[in-house]
Amino acid sequence: MSDDGTVILRRAAGPDACAAADVWLRSFAAALPTVVRPRSDEEVRAYFREVVVPLRETWVAEAAGVDGAGIVGVMVLAGDLLSQLYLDPDWRGRGIGDRFVALAKERAPEGLSLWTFQVNRPAHRFYERHGFVAVEWTDGSGNEEREPDVRYVWHP
Repeated sequence: MSDDGTVILRRAAGPDACAAADVWLRSFAAALPTVVRPRSDEEVRAYFREVVVPLRETWVAEAAGVDGAGIVGVMVLAGDLLSQLYLDPDWRGRGIGDRFVALAKERAPEGLSLWTFQVNRPAHRFYERHGFVAVEWTDGSGNEEREPDVRYVWHP
């Protein structure tokens, strides 16, 4: 899948785990500066290496060309749950997130759900633009970060 040959979406493989974790770390830091992460950078990298890439349906966006090469986005699906979608901050606004959501909808045509933090207003706007509707708000007691979150659903 490629729009102009510069960025492809593909299933992640073992060697992608560290780069995918690094995208997650950069994106989390940029998008959620007030959210306290309960895991160290090395724990996040180990989780991607030992759990996310080998055991989950993990997709990466890989860029090549003048802008640099490498993994610039990561999406993780668990059935009808879009459990993670993170883009390198320098690669936002280029349509990669839109392509990931289209892929997620293709992989789960009966519908999707996801969680995002309440403080992440840009994510709310992004998912709402893609037809997701907020259906549940929590105080954060159910997530590691203890950060209030919101559940979104999409039905075709």
